Amino acid sequence: MKNLVLATLFLFLFVQTNNAQQYVANEIPSEPAFDEASVAIEVDSIMTHGIKNNAFPGAQLLVAKDNQVIFHKAYGYHTYDSIQNVGLNDIYDLASVTKITGPLPAIMKLVDEKKLDLDVPFSTYWKPWRKRKSKKDLTLRQILSHQAGLVPYIVFMAKVMKDGKIKNRFIRKKPNPRFQKQVYDGLYIRNRFQRKMHRIINRSKVSDDKVYKYSGLSFLIFPELISQLTQMEYETYLKENFYTPLGCKTLSFNPTNKNFPNAIVPTEKDTLFRNDLVKGWVHDENASLLGGVSGNAGLFGTAEDMSKIMSFYQNYGSYSGMQLISEETVKEFTKIQFPDNENRRGLGFDKPLIGNDTLDLKDAYPSPMASNTSFGHSGFTGTFIWADPENQLVFIFLSNRVYPTRNNRNLYKLNIRTALQDVFYKATLN
Repeated sequence: MKNLVLATLFLFLFVQTNNAQQYVANEIPSEPAFDEASVAIEVDSIMTHGIKNNAFPGAQLLVAKDNQVIFHKAYGYHTYDSIQNVGLNDIYDLASVTKITGPLPAIMKLVDEKKLDLDVPFSTYWKPWRKRKSKKDLTLRQILSHQAGLVPYIVFMAKVMKDGKIKNRFIRKKPNPRFQKQVYDGLYIRNRFQRKMHRIINRSKVSDDKVYKYSGLSFLIFPELISQLTQMEYETYLKENFYTPLGCKTLSFNPTNKNFPNAIVPTEKDTLFRNDLVKGWVHDENASLLGGVSGNAGLFGTAEDMSKIMSFYQNYGSYSGMQLISEETVKEFTKIQFPDNENRRGLGFDKPLIGNDTLDLKDAYPSPMASNTSFGHSGFTGTFIWADPENQLVFIFLSNRVYPTRNNRNLYKLNIRTALQDVFYKATLN
């Protein structure tokens, strides 16, 4: 009787809010291990609150328990004009989620193959750092856990623009033999600009204090390193070794060139560089200047693809009977590396705040109920993926919170993602 009442109440709420959002339900197991109707009401309320308060024009949520999708729904629209509904198969710009779904699996595999060592100087593999006193002794373990003291970010867009205008020296409107990489519709970057970016990174300052300091710089050079070590193009290596075996059909760079039937969700109305509504081209300017193929950002994909790769990590490198990365290596990468320095990070992966289980929901990251074995990453565009091996729970949240502008931080202020994740922990663990 209780479930019938809740289901009726949920139907009523859905009808009342249908004009404000689009609600789509995926197939759910016939015998869910939680109160489906009650959870739907809670999630619906949080999502509606987010849309009404302009945290995002639309979003979707996928949750898997014990390797089974138990919840997959879409809310709202691509933009605030309420024209195109969010669909379950929509492709999103994953932003920094790229870090753990692009270069990181490749690095783990190379560690497995003894082609990389976490604890020898990174300059062993990246030769330009051998002559840099501040960098020559840094290890891959320090770099991946953001313990190396690297500069957080370099705005390379400033190198190709002057007084708000694009420099013809670096970017042209038509391709030619010296300008072949496309960075946007009608924009092509000088072939040698990647070398310039690498030189600037190589010469960048390093802090003497080895404390937690998030930096995405190394992820801009990882694709080149991976190509050197594997003798394959970075994107090809990822596709052949991970995306195809995992069945990730849309996980790719530059999706506008892939002829996917899926709709691509737009990101920001860029008024600084591209002067357009960015859609299907990477939002991150640094990744854009690399032709959209990078290690810091650039990947696009669906929630379903994200659930596959996070389930793969949750099962410690195993997927459908295939052990693509050794269990030992995945466990090493997904554990806290420098807890004594108040650094919560794993190797590339984000982790719960230290002491997270003692915090109130408003202060926690992620849900206070997430286990210490859990891990994931967030993305600047409003994406968030998380896996919890101990509780066998995968949580995928995709949105375009940067629409219409990156200055919109309501997604963080309202603590939407942590609140949603907490709903499923309480529903599936109690």
